[in-house]
Amino acid sequence: MSDSLAELKSAIDRADSAPSLAAAVKALANAKRVDAVPMLVEALGYNNPGAAVAAVDGLVKLGEPAVAGLLELLDLNNYTARSWAVRALAGIGDPRGLPTLLGAATADISLSVRRAAARGLGTMKWHWFPHHLLDTAHAEALDALLGVTQADEEWVVRYAAVVGLEGLGLTLSAAQSQARQQILDQLTSRGEQDDSSAVRARSRVAQENLNTHPPAQRQPVLEPQDKRYAPSEMEWEQILENLYQRKGNERRMLPEGDPARYRRLLETNGTQ
Repeated sequence: MSDSLAELKSAIDRADSAPSLAAAVKALANAKRVDAVPMLVEALGYNNPGAAVAAVDGLVKLGEPAVAGLLELLDLNNYTARSWAVRALAGIGDPRGLPTLLGAATADISLSVRRAAARGLGTMKWHWFPHHLLDTAHAEALDALLGVTQADEEWVVRYAAVVGLEGLGLTLSAAQSQARQQILDQLTSRGEQDDSSAVRARSRVAQENLNTHPPAQRQPVLEPQDKRYAPSEMEWEQILENLYQRKGNERRMLPEGDPARYRRLLETNGTQ
């Protein structure tokens, strides 16, 4: 018989060392309980990387039920907890995390956070986006990933952005041929010019994969099986407002492809 939530919480409270705390959080994560989300979110703020990794894994496995708690955590002045929350949002791929991932991929001070966010932009649950929002969301993700592959100083982040571009490209329809061609052009450039041999090699693989896969079919909008955890109409409106604000404000201030365009967004919208 599985442990009760009270027993799992008690094990965390009794932990008297970093390894025992990490093990207790891992046990909580492995329970896959929706009612454990608040405790897993709280564990992201512990000064214990092992516990945080276990909590992120558990939150990603729970998926959509964890999103609301993660977004609330972004409002707190705890950078460590926020950085782990971004990793979890990237792994879940819920549309509500898109504005945060856009800011984190291009402006976060931690290369591991930028890397996770860049990968996450390539694996969003695009089939959840309403058609009136999908093209705008695709365009913003593409713009951010193009900027990261060009400008990020860390090769591991550029590598993740290449993976993100490949994932994004595989979801684009025939009607988005221009965006798909932008991705292919960027992969060609990175495959020839990037300072890192790993990024050059991964870019060539991504280019080959896109060239051998036809454009995706325009899919009907889907929702989570449990609609309690689907984005509400108000949340869709907020996502769209954030994306339009990015278009209207950030792009007027800085040139195309400049990651600094997103820094202010990370400080404001990215904490919502």
